[in-house]
Amino acid sequence: MSSLVIAEHDNASIKGATLNTVTAAVACGGDVHVLVAGHNAGAAAQAAAQIAGVSKVIHADSEGLAHGLAENVAAQVLAIAANYTHILFPATAAGKNVAPRVAAKLDVAQLSDVTLVLSADTFERPIYAGNAIATVQSKDAVKVLTVRTTGFDAAAASGGSASVETAAATADSGKSAFKGSEIAKNDRPELTAAKVIVSGGRALGSAEKFAEVITPLADKLGAAMGASRAAVDAGYAPNDWQVGQTGKIVAPQLYVACGISGAIQHLAGMKDSKVIVAINKDAEAPIFSVADYGLEADLFVAVPELVNAL
Repeated sequence: MSSLVIAEHDNASIKGATLNTVTAAVACGGDVHVLVAGHNAGAAAQAAAQIAGVSKVIHADSEGLAHGLAENVAAQVLAIAANYTHILFPATAAGKNVAPRVAAKLDVAQLSDVTLVLSADTFERPIYAGNAIATVQSKDAVKVLTVRTTGFDAAAASGGSASVETAAATADSGKSAFKGSEIAKNDRPELTAAKVIVSGGRALGSAEKFAEVITPLADKLGAAMGASRAAVDAGYAPNDWQVGQTGKIVAPQLYVACGISGAIQHLAGMKDSKVIVAINKDAEAPIFSVADYGLEADLFVAVPELVNAL
């Protein structure tokens, strides 16, 4: 019995979500191998070899794998899938793009957003926006999982000594092509990896107020900035700041929710945070039901006062 983790990387380094996925793979039992599929990604493969718990790294390198195109990565996974009982992807945008293709080609049921491994064939995953936890048993010969990274501790990024094996890269499918990207420059921590997150909701009223009120608090705390879907839909914050069921799932050490009512979809994305602070003038706001500390106050008064006190 062995597991294959599909690494998320930028061809130079391994992204944090991979470390959480390795922990889930270790819990499945057996050897843990990591696939690094990219272009000129030797540095990422060497970094993967240092992850604690990994016994082998498979490095597939070709120009067609440079940008993680789902069709090409899926073909690379399928080329070696017969060697594994478990194939695990981080439940990120990239992982969710590739995993269903692999599961469909293998004719197995995908197990999505796994938060706990009970045994080699039994897993827990949230349903109904996290209001219930389903225990799912799979009898498929190969289990294809996406792993909710907030459910597992990150494996140590150093201390391992896995071998690195080169695999023949599959041919470019020709079904898709990378045309370009616009990367937003951000000096703040990545939202899904941040230890502190300050989020704003629709109550802020405008993008200008969002920046005026939320940014100073985030600066003081060295925090990443997040937003509710309502704030994103209203144009107060960019899409990649969205926290929630249809945004990013986060579990920082500290989550500060300013003017967020706490719709069930938002709570599904942040309720695993270690400490939750809510600032809202509506005493009946659902966010207070999950908050460790709640302040019933006008955020336009309370947040600047908090900034001054820090």
